[in-house]
Amino acid sequence: MSRIGNEIITIPAGVDVKIESGNNITVKGPLGTLNQKLSGAMKIEKEGETVKVISPSQEKEFNSLHGLTRTLLNNMVLGVTKGYTKQLEIVGVGYRAAKTGKTLTLSLGYSHPVVFNEENGITFEVPNANAIIVKGIDKQLVGEIAAQIRKKRPPEPYLGKGVKYAGERIRRKTGKAGK
Repeated sequence: MSRIGNEIITIPAGVDVKIESGNNITVKGPLGTLNQKLSGAMKIEKEGETVKVISPSQEKEFNSLHGLTRTLLNNMVLGVTKGYTKQLEIVGVGYRAAKTGKTLTLSLGYSHPVVFNEENGITFEVPNANAIIVKGIDKQLVGEIAAQIRKKRPPEPYLGKGVKYAGERIRRKTGKAGK
């Protein structure tokens, strides 16, 4: 039995959840609207201000889909009410970020600047030259964009230079002298 899937999702005030045929879910809230097609094997019921996901049986496949469906639906509700953020840090001499208009420009030691544009509801904030905040209502998209930024210059283990998530620990190696 899926413990996560059995939890009931409470819908906050100002959020509208519509369940259409084929488990097409539309969630509207103060920050925006999200649409997603969830697994057709699960039964999703809306009762007043709560939503419940019901599994057809206790087989392993349905248990995993049960928890997944509930989590995806809950992430949609949280996204349109609070939104999601990922914080990145830039470490290294000469490495920096700058935002002009809707464009994030990164100087990461290459011969050219690395450019990211705000699109699909994703916004960037640059509180200082060594920090980036990726914001949006879609948790999966926020994580994907943050991963793409990190991928441009992942942190290296000797000096720790590169782009890393805030709070991420980099396992450091000793150099040649460390034998």
